[in-house]
Amino acid sequence: MADSKETYDANVAGTTEATKTSSSPTYAEDVAVDNDGLGALPGDRPEGWMYRERKIGSLVVPWYASPMFQLLMVSFVCFTCPGMFNALGGLGGGGREDNVLVSNMNTALYSTFAVVGFFAGSFVNRLGVKVTLAFGGIGYCIYAISLLVSLKAKVDGFNYFAGALLGVCAGLLWTAQGTIMMSYPLESEKGRAFAWFWTIFNLGGVVGSLIPLGLNINRKEAAAVQDTTYIAFIVLMFFGAVLALFLCNADKVIRSDGSRVVLMKNPSWSSEFIGLWKTIIEDPYILLLFPMFWSSNWFTTYQTNSVNGAFFNIRTRSLNSLLYWFAQMIGAIVFGNALDIERFQRTTRAKASLVVLFVLTFVIWGGGYKWQTGFTRENKPPLMDYENKAFLAPMFLYMAYGFYDAAWQCCVYW
Repeated sequence: MADSKETYDANVAGTTEATKTSSSPTYAEDVAVDNDGLGALPGDRPEGWMYRERKIGSLVVPWYASPMFQLLMVSFVCFTCPGMFNALGGLGGGGREDNVLVSNMNTALYSTFAVVGFFAGSFVNRLGVKVTLAFGGIGYCIYAISLLVSLKAKVDGFNYFAGALLGVCAGLLWTAQGTIMMSYPLESEKGRAFAWFWTIFNLGGVVGSLIPLGLNINRKEAAAVQDTTYIAFIVLMFFGAVLALFLCNADKVIRSDGSRVVLMKNPSWSSEFIGLWKTIIEDPYILLLFPMFWSSNWFTTYQTNSVNGAFFNIRTRSLNSLLYWFAQMIGAIVFGNALDIERFQRTTRAKASLVVLFVLTFVIWGGGYKWQTGFTRENKPPLMDYENKAFLAPMFLYMAYGFYDAAWQCCVYW
């Protein structure tokens, strides 16, 4: 899915190294500058509306240029862009009866995503998070528009272009998002920051799944989603792209302890790519994480197309999709907060998370294997409806897939 994350992980060294504050000099710090040359004592903030806390009843809203407020805004950008994309993809085949076109579009999508995502950190450094996020959001709109047009005419070329363009846009969007989520908060807040973001982001999938579920609640037959579903997705995706332009620049962000984000300032594109290369050379342990990055997203196509899209009718697919993203929200809250429990050392928490992931992998995917062996392409049963008594087992399996995905992503980001 283009909410896809593994490509961000692959280049996170480029952007996160570029934005962190460190006591030991690295390549990033050799070319980094404090944004306005002014330090800040813990708790100190400049004057101005950006740095004023506000109260809504008993609720204290963080200042606009705080890490958590900026993360909240990015969460809603992803709520409306990749969140809606996930809801659409979760229907199987992009909501179409025939998933061949969408499978080909996604091949183009992930081909460009994998390439652009690796270098996207350098683009974020040069263009800034606002422009990068907004441009990334536009790709989701065009993807959904191409699917809507394909219902009226055969426009395969446009569809494949939209898929490839979304790969470029998604690589940029997810890298900018990851930069904010992992670099803005304090070290002790990163797990909770992930929980915040992943919960709101996947709420987009939940809300997005309610749209086709409501529109198709009385349709038991196999069918594609209606035009109005695509139109609703397109409007929400465009809103998210515009919302990204209201983020503040990273050089204005001040953390709760008074520290600022340090940005990488390279004079040219060539120095950006040289910096990316030096980061990999200086921190080769990043390469050891590549298998985990790669495996963080490969199962999505199987779950959406070969499980949800292949075995259930349209209204049941919509329900499954809703429950899948809801389970992701639960997984993010559980794992995100658990990884920030400070009474255990960080290395202890990391090892414990790997053990839990190991157990979940064998339990959940073992159950999935058992269920899948009951079918083949030749003897696939009729499409199942949620009123069928046999629906409960695959429903809980699909929810478990969602919980597992959130747990894996949380550990990869953290």
